Parts: sequence; structure tokens; C-alpha cells
Amino acid sequence: MADLVPFPRAPRPARPARPRRNDPEPLWRQMVGDQLRRRRHDRDETLTETAGNAGVSPQYLSEVERGLKEPSSEMIAAIAGALDTSLIELTSAVADELRRSTAAPASAAVSLARGAFALAA
Repeated sequence: MADLVPFPRAPRPARPARPRRNDPEPLWRQMVGDQLRRRRHDRDETLTETAGNAGVSPQYLSEVERGLKEPSSEMIAAIAGALDTSLIELTSAVADELRRSTAAPASAAVSLARGAFALAA
């Protein structure tokens, strides 16, 4: 039988990193959780302390902060209250963070993909 002779492979040129246009927007529950954790850390409180003040278990609060739970508005209000903040302050902070984290709104991406048209009367 014949012997197989391996050919040396030429190294592939590195691909330039492309920006990812289809990255999903962050989930609301993740953004709320990040904001709650940030506020808890700013107060130097433990999960147990904040959870006790909010009337939830430390495990539940941990899951909320990590974005694993979709808390009800009542739960968010209880946790926010335990952190001496209001729902409007928390919601505004999350909305501001979402604005900073997204490069362009989805409607702008659709407009760019389809092109801009204007009608004259």
C-alpha cells in the first residue's frame, strides 16, 4: 500500500473582527438586576440584609440580581424600597443604561437597511 504524505498547511490569515450588528438587546430583567445589585453594593449591604428588609429570600434576591428571575412589579417595588429607592428612580436608571448600551435603535437599523425615501407633494 502507498504511504500518505501530509502536506504542510499554510496558516490562515486572521480575520478582522467585525462588529456584530445582530447582538441581542439586553433583557430587562438583567438590567434591573444589575441596577439592584449596584445599589445594594453602594449601600454596603449583604444579600441577606437587603433580602430581609424586602421580605424575600437571599436566594431569590440573588437570582433577581443575576437576571435569572423575572420578578413581579410587587417584588421589584419591595426590593427597591429596601434599598431606599423608588420604582421611578430604578426604572429611569435602567432606561438610561439601556440607552447607553445600545448603539442605535432598531428603527434606525431598519431605515438604514431599506434606504431613506422622501415624498414630495
